[in-house]
Amino acid sequence: MDELKVVAFIVALVGGAVGAAAVMTWFERRMLGIWQDRLGPNRIGPFGIVLVAADMLKLLGKHDWIPPFADRPVFVLAPTAIVIAMMLGFAVVPFAPDLVVIDMNVGLLFFLAMTSLAVYSVLLGGLASNNKYALLGGLRSAAQMVSYEVFMGLSLMGVVMLAGSFSLPTIVEAQSQLWFAITQPLGLFVFIIAGLAESHRLPFDLPEAEHELTAGFHTEYGGMKFAMFMLGEYLGLMLISCMITTLFLGGWLGPVLPPIVWFFLKTFVVILFFILLRAAIPRPRYDQLMSLGWKVMLPITLINLMLTGAIALWQSGGMP
Repeated sequence: MDELKVVAFIVALVGGAVGAAAVMTWFERRMLGIWQDRLGPNRIGPFGIVLVAADMLKLLGKHDWIPPFADRPVFVLAPTAIVIAMMLGFAVVPFAPDLVVIDMNVGLLFFLAMTSLAVYSVLLGGLASNNKYALLGGLRSAAQMVSYEVFMGLSLMGVVMLAGSFSLPTIVEAQSQLWFAITQPLGLFVFIIAGLAESHRLPFDLPEAEHELTAGFHTEYGGMKFAMFMLGEYLGLMLISCMITTLFLGGWLGPVLPPIVWFFLKTFVVILFFILLRAAIPRPRYDQLMSLGWKVMLPITLINLMLTGAIALWQSGGMP
């Protein structure tokens, strides 16, 4: 794409991602209501869709208060960090064969780097608030996200071996015959669990566990600063869903329909799956979450790595 088209695509991508995150707040509540056999949003507008605008007006109208005991510069910076990191992550997502902001030969590593940067947002938010509950939530988040980054990275090494590249469009094209969800089921399983922990979505929202830490790292936040934390969470959910589609579900590949339609259909199904998990699975204890990572996820990723390496070596003729 030429420079003008790239700029137009970036503007459309940013606007579309923010708009989709806002609509997803309504969509998630609507789906949770259906799956839990209760009424979801249904008062304002058709099916309660105008609730999105009502929520935005409420947050915009709140007083922008900063606690006098907080570290003001860091307190203000923290919510923006997660939004910036998540938006930068979308820069390497290939929505169609020629529809990507930048096709990097290390696009997968760039995605992992952006998810790693997101931990600073919640950690700094907890530290700058000068509140013991926020501090505990920030420390929990740091330990949880840093730990599951390890498993997320290792779960993708099998995909890299089979595709022979860190470039995301190349990884998609390598699935033209068979999705990596079929050849890498262990990698997909670990990546889904790690993605939930990285974006601290239910059931792994322990950094903001209401029954223990009031609201965790964003206890002292309100108004638009709180909205930015929530925006970052929903952007993270969409980014993880896009990456699952790209890395394991064949990306834009599919018959009859245009490539971008296939990409968004697959991503939509993944998002529905994440919402269903929230409706169906209870929150574990924090020690159970960390034990799951180091005692279960790590061995699974290492076994998957060894099996994939052995099979790839055998197929290349390197093993008798």
